[in-house]
Amino acid sequence: MSKTDKEKLSFKVTVKNAWYAMTLASQICPGIIVHSFFLWLIGHGEWVFFDGVFMRVVVDALDQGLGFDHIFRFILISGAVFCSCAIYTNYVENVVYPLETNRLFGGIYKKMYAKAKNVELRCYEDSDFYNRYTMAMDGAEEKITAIIRGILGAVIGAVAAVIVFYLMYEIDHFAILFILSPLAGNFIFGNLKNKYEFRRYQEQAPNEKVLNYVSRMMYLPDGAKEIRLSKVFELMKKQYKDATDKNVKVAIKYAFANCSLSFLRITFTFTVIFEGVLLYAIYRNRVSESITLAQLTIMTSLMVAMTWILIRVFENIMEILKNGMFINNLKSFLEYKEIIPEDQDGDMPDKEFKSLEFRNVSFSYDDKETIKDLSFVINKGETAALVGHNGAGKTTIIKLMLRLYDPNSGVILYNGKDIREYNLKAYRDVFATTFQDFKMFGMTVKENILMGRHFENEDDRVADALKKAGVYDKVMTLKDGMDTMMTKEFDEEGAVLSGGESQKIAVARTFAKEAPMKIFDEPSSALDPIAEYELFKNILKEAKDHTMLFISHRLSSVKDCDKVLMLEKGSLIEEGTHALLMAAGGSYAQMYKKQAMNYLAIENEEEVIL
Repeated sequence: MSKTDKEKLSFKVTVKNAWYAMTLASQICPGIIVHSFFLWLIGHGEWVFFDGVFMRVVVDALDQGLGFDHIFRFILISGAVFCSCAIYTNYVENVVYPLETNRLFGGIYKKMYAKAKNVELRCYEDSDFYNRYTMAMDGAEEKITAIIRGILGAVIGAVAAVIVFYLMYEIDHFAILFILSPLAGNFIFGNLKNKYEFRRYQEQAPNEKVLNYVSRMMYLPDGAKEIRLSKVFELMKKQYKDATDKNVKVAIKYAFANCSLSFLRITFTFTVIFEGVLLYAIYRNRVSESITLAQLTIMTSLMVAMTWILIRVFENIMEILKNGMFINNLKSFLEYKEIIPEDQDGDMPDKEFKSLEFRNVSFSYDDKETIKDLSFVINKGETAALVGHNGAGKTTIIKLMLRLYDPNSGVILYNGKDIREYNLKAYRDVFATTFQDFKMFGMTVKENILMGRHFENEDDRVADALKKAGVYDKVMTLKDGMDTMMTKEFDEEGAVLSGGESQKIAVARTFAKEAPMKIFDEPSSALDPIAEYELFKNILKEAKDHTMLFISHRLSSVKDCDKVLMLEKGSLIEEGTHALLMAAGGSYAQMYKKQAMNYLAIENEEEVIL
């Protein structure tokens, strides 16, 4: 086990995590803490009162020969108090807790989603970080609720135990030694068991991620066609079996320790104290005759109360420690310091686009250098294209441009100023972007295009964007037009469009957003040549009023660009207009000629092959 794991499992850290959970809950819904406090106060108060006061009063009254009326009044008043407490307890358990737990659930996940939205993109590409995130999301509200009740139960239970301890001590000084048994059972064996369970949970978490993925792929439509038209199901079944087998091995690894510790915990917590106290009390009454039958009754009753109070106290302590370990994932996630926080403040960028410059920029994914000493400038009003073979770094450049990543060295300048000095959200609003790995959301067509933005005459703006993307006619044939739900995730009559139609919807987002610079990353990868031609014609029309950058694997679409940037293995190897690069006869010209040989319809082929 690593040093980090040991730190997570340490008593000090888990206690800190438990207090963190308590503080977090107090910020979101303090009511759950208040009601939990009174529930534990009533619960332990009833035990102390019944076994330490009620039984003593009744037995003493009987010994002293007091009348039935006196005992009856006392029992009646006690019953009324118990009844009132029962009504409040049921109200809290059945009304307050469900409401407060939902409020806590909403508050926690609001914080977690805000953090997930605020962390940099690189975090989602880090499997360790993603594992911590999924563990943090795993029943966080239940664990926090358990910690709240655990802390309050342990504190109030400890006070109740002291009171019962004193009442027992008055009867017999040595009987209190029996409390050592549940101490050992819960604090020693129970704590060890919780540690082993947490280690098992950590080792099984990556396998659970695989199991969840396979299960998700089986009921979502994403891979339905491929599953039916190939043998990929066999591979997925193997993934599922491998993950299950690994989980079984992990369970076997910890089985003996968990079984042994469970046996020792139950034995010391229940068997020793119950049997021991009963035998001891009978011995004192029957053999040594050192206590009366009334004292035997009261002491036995107090011992039972003490046993259950101590059991609950240490169960609560173990619950705190166990969930404190799990909360460590939540705490570390919420306290993670983002490298590029989405809410980063800074200078407001000029709305007028003047230039965007990469100056000696290098970038690496882990240890693999993807961009190498890259320098270029895109000026206002220019239409630029990034071209090159797959893996040349084209999409990475756009991610750096949008500050989804920061370069390892070099600087990116917007209007002559380092982009890291700008307010991040305001800087990103300079761009309207379509990525090749776009995602359709379970929302209406209109919402998928506006993406949460609001404009005047929204329907007109969306319709115009759909027309430019070449998908307006298709959308208007749908049941509710622009208000048709995309996907069948939440609506059985939702639209399931083809890959090309979905890509056009994604492209329409960029047309709809008003931004000085518009970026299209492989906007025609799923389109036929005719649809591609029409799309690029509209993109170039849009370029009259905007600065444009796009990536295209079909070089015929970049001929009319003001600037073509040819990349190879993360380096800029050629730069210029289409005509200049063709005249140079370098890598761009060779790639273009190879593609041109496969075009069925190409304008002026004689001019293309120089």
